[in-house]
Amino acid sequence: MNVCVVDRYDKGYETVAPQHEMARRLAKASGGRLPWIATFDDSGFAKPDFAPRTLAGLDRAFAEGAIGVKVYKSLGMELRDATGRYLLPDDAAFESVFAGLEARGTTVYGHIAEPIAAWLPLDPKNPDYDYYKSYPAWHVHGRAGVPTKEEILAARDRVLERHPKLRFVGCHLGSMEEDVDAIARRLDRYPGFVVDTAARVVHLTLQPREKVRAFLVRYADRVLYGTDFVFMPGQDPAEGAKRLEAEYARDWRYFSSSETVEFEGRMVQGLALPAPVLQKIFRENALRWVPGITGSKPGK
Repeated sequence: MNVCVVDRYDKGYETVAPQHEMARRLAKASGGRLPWIATFDDSGFAKPDFAPRTLAGLDRAFAEGAIGVKVYKSLGMELRDATGRYLLPDDAAFESVFAGLEARGTTVYGHIAEPIAAWLPLDPKNPDYDYYKSYPAWHVHGRAGVPTKEEILAARDRVLERHPKLRFVGCHLGSMEEDVDAIARRLDRYPGFVVDTAARVVHLTLQPREKVRAFLVRYADRVLYGTDFVFMPGQDPAEGAKRLEAEYARDWRYFSSSETVEFEGRMVQGLALPAPVLQKIFRENALRWVPGITGSKPGK
C-alpha cells in the first residue's frame, strides 16, 4: 500500500498533488495491486474554508481510487497559530475534518507524535538516532512550547473518544512503541483503533520477549504488519527490491520463528507466534481495517 504524506522537511513529500498523481499512476499500472492512501496539507488550518476544502479534495481522491487518509505528526509537533501555540490533534480546526471522515467511513492512517527520543538529547544508542540526526526539524528536545508526547497522545485519544465510529490505524505502533502495555490500554478503550508495526519492530525487540508475545497473541485482531519502505524516482529498482525483501524476511523471522534475529547489531530471539496470529497480522487485519486494499482481480 502506497501511503502519501505531507512532510515539509522531507524532499519529495512537501506537497500533495505530485504524490497523489504518482499514486494514481502506480495503482493503475499495478492493476490495483498497489492501492493508495491520500493525504492533505494541514498548513492552511487557519483559513475559514479549511475543513470543507480539505474534505472536497479528499472526496476527489476517493473518487480517483484512494482508500484512506493519512494524518501526520505535524499536528502537535509543527503547526502553530498566530500566537505561537502548537495545535494538537483535537484542535477545533480539525474537528470537522475528523467528523467528515467518520461519516464517510474512511480509514484514517494517523501518525501522531513520535518515539520518546524526539524529546530527549540525541543518543547514538537509540534506534531513532539516525533519523533525528538527519531530520532535526522533528527532534524537539529543548524546543520551547512544544507539547509533551503524553499531551499529544492524550489529544489523539480525545479525537477517538469524540468519534467512536472512526476507523483509525495508529501508525508506528500508535507512537506508543516503547511499551506494549500503553498500546493495550488504548485498544481496550477504543474499538475503532488499531496499530501497525511500520518502522517500529525494532522497538518491540527492546521489550521483554514474553511480554511482547503475549500482547500480540491477545490483540492479534488489532495489529497490522507494515514497513516504512521508501522508494523515490531516480533510485535503483533492484537495490530497492533487495532492501525491501531483506527487511520483510528479517521481520518475518522475528514474528514467526524462535530463531535468533539481528536488529541493528543486536541479536534477539524470535517470537514464534502461532500461525493463526501471523495470518491476522500479515494479511487478514489489513483486509478488515483498510477496505479496498485488494484492488486486483482473482488470478491477476
